Amino acid sequence: MLYLLGMFGMSIFAITGVIATRHKNLDIFSVIFLGSVTALGGGTIRDVILGSYPVYWVADLWFLWVAGFTSLVAFFIVRTLSNRYQLLLYMDALGVALFAITAAEKTLSLGFTASIAVVMGLITAIFGGILRDLLTGSPSLLLSKEMYATPVLIGLSIFVSLDKWLPGFAWAVPVCITITFIFRVAAIYYKLHYPKWLCAQ
Repeated sequence: MLYLLGMFGMSIFAITGVIATRHKNLDIFSVIFLGSVTALGGGTIRDVILGSYPVYWVADLWFLWVAGFTSLVAFFIVRTLSNRYQLLLYMDALGVALFAITAAEKTLSLGFTASIAVVMGLITAIFGGILRDLLTGSPSLLLSKEMYATPVLIGLSIFVSLDKWLPGFAWAVPVCITITFIFRVAAIYYKLHYPKWLCAQ
């Protein structure tokens, strides 16, 4: 199940990378490259930091092929859609939730502590989007007013707590993915943000 969830999350992030190229007048190969970088970037950084070699998409080329193919399909479909930015936000929310929890699960399975799992989950979830926004010159979602990293941290904290206190709980992964996604969607829809006294001036 984790393999399929990871593949699905990667596909979602590839699509967000393609959406982010709107109005950039990029050719198809540039779009496929950017979608693939968005999809694979966070997990690559995670594996490098953890010393997990070969990096996951090198060990299993299906990740690379699916990222490229998804980007190719999205190139032709996305440009026919209206309100692409809203689609980007909600798909990014789903991708972040999937990547964060599956990355934390992988980190724990490698024998690392819960705190490391939380950090790796956060890095995996966010860095693909950061690379996407940097390469397209778009405003970073991480720096948006709505809560971005907070839903991820909450979902990850619940996940590692369940792993510690209910290690046999088979639904920990889907439950925490759902919690993270719902919280992030709520932050987008209701424009949730921290009070000014908790923000840098």
